[in-house]
Amino acid sequence: MTAMVPSVLPLVTLAVPLVAAIGIALLPARDGATRRTETLHLGAIAALAAVVLALVVEVARGTDVSALGGWLYVDPLAAVFVALIGLIGLITGLYAWGYVRHDLEHGEIGPRGHKIFHVFFHLFLFTMLLVVTSNNIVMMWVAVEATTLGSAFLVGLYGKRPSLEAAWKYVIIGTVGVAFGLYGTVLTYADGASVLADHEGAILWTNLAAHASALDPMLVKIAFVFVLIGFGTKAGLFPMHAWLPDAHSEAPSPVSALLSAVLLKCALFVVIRYLILTTRAVGADFPQLLLMILGFASVAVASFLLYVQKDLKRKLAYSSVEHIGLIALALGFGGPLGIGAAILHAVNHSLAKALIFCGSGNVLMKYGTRDLGEVKGLLRVAPASGLMMMIGSLALAGFPPFNLFVSEFLILGAGIASGHWVVTGLVVLLLTVTVAAFVQIVSGSVLGKAPERIGVGDVGWRALAPMGVLVALVVVMGVAVPRPVARLIEDATAVVVGADRATPIAAPWQKAEPIARLAAPAAPRS
Repeated sequence: MTAMVPSVLPLVTLAVPLVAAIGIALLPARDGATRRTETLHLGAIAALAAVVLALVVEVARGTDVSALGGWLYVDPLAAVFVALIGLIGLITGLYAWGYVRHDLEHGEIGPRGHKIFHVFFHLFLFTMLLVVTSNNIVMMWVAVEATTLGSAFLVGLYGKRPSLEAAWKYVIIGTVGVAFGLYGTVLTYADGASVLADHEGAILWTNLAAHASALDPMLVKIAFVFVLIGFGTKAGLFPMHAWLPDAHSEAPSPVSALLSAVLLKCALFVVIRYLILTTRAVGADFPQLLLMILGFASVAVASFLLYVQKDLKRKLAYSSVEHIGLIALALGFGGPLGIGAAILHAVNHSLAKALIFCGSGNVLMKYGTRDLGEVKGLLRVAPASGLMMMIGSLALAGFPPFNLFVSEFLILGAGIASGHWVVTGLVVLLLTVTVAAFVQIVSGSVLGKAPERIGVGDVGWRALAPMGVLVALVVVMGVAVPRPVARLIEDATAVVVGADRATPIAAPWQKAEPIARLAAPAAPRS
């Protein structure tokens, strides 16, 4: 394990959204203050993006950084997820600038709702960043629980009965589910405390990982089951996914993008941390089997539920369940290829899902409904929005040259390389159902005949520009993964499989090639 170097960057990264939330909360909730709220919001997301970039670059150079005496820790695995939060937070924050102003101008929310949105938007970013930078396993659990409290107010922002019901369902299921994660956390700490001479040190993940081989195998297995159920609930794995379609569909579209693109990945990050401990303690067979079962079940159930949905955002929500299942399946296939494909798919899904959820916001602004039976001819009445919705749909369906095609291809390759031919074949069949579901969106809602009541004219540039950035990223990640991104994913893979970061990770059928080269023509390491 690489030595930790103390740094102020993790603290600054956490401080920016927290200070922004407090600053906006102190502003008055009246019409004249909305501009100041937006100014502080835009400044905060720009500052966060800059600090996150500095932190990720520091880690990418080969240095694992820590803060607060080791309570905060950022290695390449954490850096991938920190980067996702910073990037998607920036883009959805920019999109929210136009989207929330539209809601304010059309009476969907008042000045108080405008202020509440921005306060909890930044508080939500803070809690997610705390999850992925925590080295203290108890603080990690607290942070996951805090994401529920931080985002529930955003889900119920509109104060209507469906949104309030979705918020309560989200809080109840999320809290009950994460309680199982607490049991797993306590068991892990107790097991570590019985092994380590320093009982206080047993609360740090890095110490547990360094001594994982000495942990009690039975306790480790029980703890992993609790962790997978608990944090798998927050990740949206079947059968703990019941909260997800309601919360994603009722939340404001920028929040839906954050929930799907980032929050689910934060919960998966915690699962991966415990996967590392479990693999080092008892071997890979047990955790990988559980991940394969839940992953395949999630893909199987979500693909059919995705196909029959008539509500646009619920359809996209079930798509999230399916893709989280694919990531879990890749982790279950294991090996450098499976782990690398899982991390790459987490990145790719975040970009594509943020794009299409922002697109669903444009649909709501234009049509005033999420009903796919009424949303027709988007390309005719709002050409830019229609084109980007089409790209998002094709990307999520796994078509080339978009990014999800690359990571899905690698996941299937990992399944074949690991000898799971039957599971891989069944997944391919299930993915055809997913393709049909997104073809419904493209053929009916994007290319269909527009209702006469809908005038021609796209939404404002504030909503279109962030989506344009996401389109560019989806295409770039599908054509050739940038070298710095590929190397960071390779280093993150090394963390999970326990390899030296300086050593290229070999793919199963290319013993001398790093895994990054399966996704991009990266130059050899110097």
